[in-house]
Amino acid sequence: MNYPDEWTQKEFLENRELLKKEGVDVILIDTILSPIEKADTVRYNPHEFKNYPDGSVFVFYCDSGKATLDRLKEYKKKFPKQHCISLKGGRGYWRKNMMLLPEAKDDK
Repeated sequence: MNYPDEWTQKEFLENRELLKKEGVDVILIDTILSPIEKADTVRYNPHEFKNYPDGSVFVFYCDSGKATLDRLKEYKKKFPKQHCISLKGGRGYWRKNMMLLPEAKDDK
């Protein structure tokens, strides 16, 4: 998979499910000490991130997505064995009730 610098919430939800099937951890990381309601988030703690397997995907968020995008090079340098991505729009654009629905199959 080619990892861009940013994912929207929809891309995050879709890719998390896809990568989960492949055995890849996708972690939503709170950099502002403000968890997102109805989202499984992990507080930013670099020492704990060593416990995740190589190749895990770290998705960082802040209030607007700008600060984490600006710091993305720093995160990539700090976690070279992981894939680092910024959540586009950050916490401010997160829709707590957004979910993925199973695709409908044609009954033909």
